Amino acid sequence: MRRKIQKTWTWLLRLASAGIMLQTLFFKFTAAPESVYIFSSLGMEPWGRILVGVFELIASVLILVPRTTAYGALVGIGVMTGAIFMHLTRLGIEVQGDSGQLFIYAVLVMGSCLILAYWQRSSLSGIRMREH
Repeated sequence: MRRKIQKTWTWLLRLASAGIMLQTLFFKFTAAPESVYIFSSLGMEPWGRILVGVFELIASVLILVPRTTAYGALVGIGVMTGAIFMHLTRLGIEVQGDSGQLFIYAVLVMGSCLILAYWQRSSLSGIRMREH
């Protein structure tokens, strides 16, 4: 029963983290004004916006494939570390009156990716852990 619950949670975390990252790609890849504003504020427009979008796409695809979830989670942790750092140091929690929504999404994705990487850590080292 415990394994089934963890498997369900794993899929929920996969869908949540990948879903949030994939949803934001539209804004990054179409040069939506909000994305252009954010990356211009950071001095990273347009190359940073596109590069972050590519990494989010890679992370999302890897997260959704069960065999590569841990790798995708690590990429997601890297991207979200950067996003959270920029919010805390340069952008602020609230960006253009979004009530902190982008920051909250970054924290949710970071938390999901941390849990996924921990739960799937045996696939990172190539060592299969004995199941109980």
